[in-house]
Amino acid sequence: MKNYIAFLLFIVFISCTTETKKSEIAEVNQTTLAKHIERLASDEFLGRKPFTEGEVKTVNYLENEFKKLELSPGNGSSFFQEVPMVEITGTPTEKMIISGKDDSFNLDLLKDFVATTNKQVSEVSLDNSELVFAGYGVVAPEYEWNDYEGVDWKGKTAVVLINDPGFNSGDSTLFKGNEMTYYGRWTYKFEEAARQGADGLIIIHDTEPASYGWNVIESGWTGSRLVITSDLPLLNVESWISGESAKKIFNASSIKVQDYKALARNKNFKPIPLELNTSVAIKNNIKKDVSKNVIAVVPGTDRKDEYIIYSAHWDHFGIGKAINGDSIYNGAIDNASGTAGLLAIAEAFKKSNNTKRSVVFMALTGEEQGLLGSAYYAENPLFNPKKTVANINIDALASPGEMKDLTITGYGQSEMDEYAKEAALKQNRYIIPDPDPEKGYFFRSDHFNFAKIGIPALYASGSYEGFEHSIDEIKELKNNYLINKYHQPSDEYNSETTELSGVRLDLQLLFNVGLKLANEDYFPKWNEGSEFKAARE
Repeated sequence: MKNYIAFLLFIVFISCTTETKKSEIAEVNQTTLAKHIERLASDEFLGRKPFTEGEVKTVNYLENEFKKLELSPGNGSSFFQEVPMVEITGTPTEKMIISGKDDSFNLDLLKDFVATTNKQVSEVSLDNSELVFAGYGVVAPEYEWNDYEGVDWKGKTAVVLINDPGFNSGDSTLFKGNEMTYYGRWTYKFEEAARQGADGLIIIHDTEPASYGWNVIESGWTGSRLVITSDLPLLNVESWISGESAKKIFNASSIKVQDYKALARNKNFKPIPLELNTSVAIKNNIKKDVSKNVIAVVPGTDRKDEYIIYSAHWDHFGIGKAINGDSIYNGAIDNASGTAGLLAIAEAFKKSNNTKRSVVFMALTGEEQGLLGSAYYAENPLFNPKKTVANINIDALASPGEMKDLTITGYGQSEMDEYAKEAALKQNRYIIPDPDPEKGYFFRSDHFNFAKIGIPALYASGSYEGFEHSIDEIKELKNNYLINKYHQPSDEYNSETTELSGVRLDLQLLFNVGLKLANEDYFPKWNEGSEFKAARE
């Protein structure tokens, strides 16, 4: 009998030890995370810009790392999905000419304006194009709003505000109040102006509603740009001007009012000719090439034709304008952190038990140029969207330590919130909606393109309150990043000063969410009122 009891105790001990090992195996490894961030954000990768040697190094590195983990190729026998793109290197004139009956002046390139084009032709221009103030540049039937109404836009250039009418209006019923809608995004504004038949669009920069300073415009809207070939209408010139330049234009215009934002926020607003013209030209060097999404899979056991997709963009801005003697835009936080996180989570899945559903790891190209890699995937999916359970997106993870909160961007959109809440509670954390909904982060990373084809998406990280750092301290650190590092060469990795424990905790949570999804039969749903619900159904 004693021997039998001893045998049972031995079995229990072995079982507990095995379970402990399983738990340990399913941990996201911080050393793995640090190793990949340091490598991907090193000068060796030249800022990871598509169509450069930096891309070749990056995608080959990712392919090799997926192979080391013994993951399966995501595109038949290949780890690559080719994404045809066109690189347009535009050289604008040094001056944008503003001319009127009584006043004419020039705006200086970079200091006052930037100008680009997505047209694949050798030269584009605005030649004495009539300037018309079009408010926020919004056409939104559901809000009974049309900033373009009553004007034949052929040959004209619209001047519009960034964000949407609800921002800082004090009216929560105007659009979505301070929460940015897609109508507030610069991508939408250029698309809508082209649909209206305008020759050009000028967006007035304003740091608060844009959520970034003029330095981001200056660095992100110069040099070469990548586009996907499309049959949609295009503007001759897409431009931004500084707030100071806008004041000069309005002071010289027919409006002559200081508070043109209040004017544009009026529901009865109609376009206003400024009685000014503009001229600017861009000469283009055009290069057609193919970039790559890098995709790997851990195949499922029982329901292998159902998929959970983890995504992170691998690209950044490459080599650009030198700032303080540094011209390599390494993108350590944005988004070597997310790409390294993808590899660390893949390692955890590979070392854990087999999952019922397949788990996909997708390193996407061209995010910084307008979510191009995910947009191409959404139009050319390798895995049936109706069988894709969810997307978990990882972008720009940074924290000074482990965080109490899990901030969900797009909170309230889908049942993915409940999965995140359950995982957060197990880490003694709480969830909150994005405290800065006016910045439109839901439309600014790759999960948005998965959502557009009906796939419920989770985009979340700790970014509000730390276990050892106060809300004010976290806010100060975030502001410092946005002002001094975001899309700048200074976004670099330092192994001695970069704290990754909070990043690892976030990745562990995202792994736990995916692991639950991968071992159940349920498909999370969009909530009532979500604009993406219809696409799923």
